[in-house]
Amino acid sequence: MRLDRLLALRGPFNRQQARLAIATGRARVAGAVVREAEHEVSEFDTVEADGAVIQPGRPARYYMLHKPTGCASATHDPQHRTVLDLLALPNKQELHLAGRLDYNTTGLLILTNDGQWSRRLTQPGSKLPKRYRVYTEAPILPEYAEVFARGLYFAFENLTTQPAQLTLLGSHVAELCLVEGRYHQVKRMFGHFQNRVVGLHRLSMGPLQLDSRLAPGQYRALSTEEIALV
Repeated sequence: MRLDRLLALRGPFNRQQARLAIATGRARVAGAVVREAEHEVSEFDTVEADGAVIQPGRPARYYMLHKPTGCASATHDPQHRTVLDLLALPNKQELHLAGRLDYNTTGLLILTNDGQWSRRLTQPGSKLPKRYRVYTEAPILPEYAEVFARGLYFAFENLTTQPAQLTLLGSHVAELCLVEGRYHQVKRMFGHFQNRVVGLHRLSMGPLQLDSRLAPGQYRALSTEEIALV
């Protein structure tokens, strides 16, 4: 939100008074004087005017979790354990999931309270690659890679999937890189060949990779460097 708009909405100013206060150096964002009315302020910034706190701000929080099987990617579920149940964190209810995983899919899951940041990570237009390790019931044939690279037609959505890269790692295991996240997309892609996916593990989302030191169910805060990558 623009600084002048925030001051007019939450402070004792109208829009003109807010702009005057900003221009005369009476407004501070995160402790620093700001003189530009159009300065963008996030929900995490502390904003003051004339020495009064207009917005207290709050800490931005970012975590990666190694999601185990048998766990719902949800903040609340009346029947199943959720990923929030795995976190021993204060105020964890304020966190949301940046990209879900199916109940029995494992691997990288990101939780944050920063909606703008998580949208950059997950919105389709960003086309950030997501890497998965896929385990199948039947052997994976070389022709799969050619078909995935061309894209598959999904009749239900009346669309063709974006090109995906498949790398064979063994007779029944491969690494798949996608730039989209359609409903049950990986299972449906392999289902095109009547080959059932028996295990699915997310390795990365865009520039963020699952920390190999995290056991299933464990989590850690993202580093400043990791946050800046998105």
